[in-house]
Amino acid sequence: MDNKPLLQERPPAYTPASQGGDYGQSNYGAIPPPQPGFQPPPPYPYPSAAAAAAPAGYAAPPPQHNYPNMYTIIQQPATATSVVVVGGCPACRVGVLEDTFTCLGVLCAIVFFPIGILFCLALRQRRCPNCGATFG
Repeated sequence: MDNKPLLQERPPAYTPASQGGDYGQSNYGAIPPPQPGFQPPPPYPYPSAAAAAAPAGYAAPPPQHNYPNMYTIIQQPATATSVVVVGGCPACRVGVLEDTFTCLGVLCAIVFFPIGILFCLALRQRRCPNCGATFG
């Protein structure tokens, strides 16, 4: 490899925009003056007598019409959503069901050891500690 410098010329010097360099004007972001012939919009008119009767900041209510065959539909708010607890007691809806093994299931697990564990799992009961209800 040869030892020549990669750049033969130096890059141009940095000149800030405030000095009027090549990058634009110094009043970037300023609001320009209005164009000649521009006129501002006219001021808002004063409120009428009907609107003057309404409290400040409120518009006059629209006129009421009496139509004989009109009825009002009142929409009820949505019902409250219920939270379902996984493993919750269906009887009292407060307690959480606990698994207990029956005496027959434990006896089968001991006597018929390898296959008896499947019987033990199949014969378990679920019990609620709150209300005492047993399931399955």
